[in-house]
Amino acid sequence: MFSLTVDDDIKLSLLEERHAEALFAVIDANRAYLREWMPWLDTTNSPDDLKQFIKTSLEQFVANNGSQTVLVFQGKLVGGMGFHRYDWDNRSTSLGYWLAADHQGKGIVTRACRFLVNYAFTELKLNRVEIRCAVENHRSCAIPERLGFKKEGTLRQAEWLYDHYVNHVVYSVLAGEWEG
Repeated sequence: MFSLTVDDDIKLSLLEERHAEALFAVIDANRAYLREWMPWLDTTNSPDDLKQFIKTSLEQFVANNGSQTVLVFQGKLVGGMGFHRYDWDNRSTSLGYWLAADHQGKGIVTRACRFLVNYAFTELKLNRVEIRCAVENHRSCAIPERLGFKKEGTLRQAEWLYDHYVNHVVYSVLAGEWEG
């Protein structure tokens, strides 16, 4: 099992089938909250629905083409985050995350993102990490801003979210400018 210790409170563990029940419970308990920004909730109606995503994520990890983890805070699964895919030719990746509503505002995602960006630059030897957020998702946008990412621009109607399009703001940081 692949896992990373961010600090005394936060651990990232490779998403595995054994996480399906606990992960579904967090998703289901936060369904209304997450639905505002996450496009995959309508297709996630049971732990079994997560198993194909988990299988694909593990194949991605084995192929060294990204990694999806569960976010564990003080021993409790509270969200997910990971590198969507690695672009080895250009030494870049994008980072995504989500967190249960009752764990917002504790710096969990910011600390875990800082750790993963450090990991991307030091261990994976990447040059660029990107984070995309819905323009109106202010809490999510605050994370790359807090970490010193540069705002590159807005992608218009970048994502279909149930019944409407949302614009995404693109943030990035380069290895040479990262202050970790």
